[in-house]
Amino acid sequence: METWIIHILNGVSFGMLLFLLASGLTLIFGLMNIVNLSHGGYYLLGAYIACTVMTKTHNFLLAILSGGLSIAALGLFMERFFLNRLHKKPLAQVLLTIGFTLVFADASLIIWGGVPYFVEKPAFCLRPIMIGKSGFPSYRLFVIGIGTVVGLLLWLFQERTRVGTRVRAAVNDEEIARALGINVRFLFTVIFTLGAFLAGLSGVMGGPFYGAYPGADFEILLLTVVVIIVGGLGSLRGALVGSLLIGLIDNFGKVFFPQMAMFTIYLPMVIILAWKPSGLFGAEN
Repeated sequence: METWIIHILNGVSFGMLLFLLASGLTLIFGLMNIVNLSHGGYYLLGAYIACTVMTKTHNFLLAILSGGLSIAALGLFMERFFLNRLHKKPLAQVLLTIGFTLVFADASLIIWGGVPYFVEKPAFCLRPIMIGKSGFPSYRLFVIGIGTVVGLLLWLFQERTRVGTRVRAAVNDEEIARALGINVRFLFTVIFTLGAFLAGLSGVMGGPFYGAYPGADFEILLLTVVVIIVGGLGSLRGALVGSLLIGLIDNFGKVFFPQMAMFTIYLPMVIILAWKPSGLFGAEN
């Protein structure tokens, strides 16, 4: 029984990491219709920055702030000076964000080299939690807790604040929102910056067990795209459910079907899209 509990917690912790990345990306897709393929690059840069800060200061809170806010600033810069000019031009957005991803990857390779890095765990997460006779990394429980808190804060932001109400209105019908006097351009900037911050935060949180290495940006981006396709574009609830589903499937697939691990991830996506093309919680066209 304890083995199953450990596998489930592993899947949930990885799912919460994906949720941190997918929550911002799905809102960017749903509200702005921006195909931001540089989101994986945000994750990788956030992880590398956290590695550097932790190595020099051993302060995990400072690493979170440095990684998250640095990437938020980078996202704000990209949105205001580049993506702002490419509204409703998906092909140009894809080419631009892929170009930024390649720039981020090369810059990371120059600065940090090709050696994998792992963010140092905070001191309070060094001791494992005993589940039966087996030890479980307490840091993974910390990731689950952070993901839960972030999910709750995002829900409160979306459902209980005026800005969140305007975001939902713009997601449902951008033209009507503009006609009602909602500053959709400001919302674009807020959501894109928030999404970039969450991507940087996910890089910091994933650094201790997923690591930072060349190619991690595309790997994590691929899984995140699967999550938002399964959950539905623009749906925070879909991002959460899709992340947990993919996290659990990924973990159990690697444990029980290691040779078919990739197949077990994409099979649910195919089934769900065949049943409901908009995703589990996506709006029907």
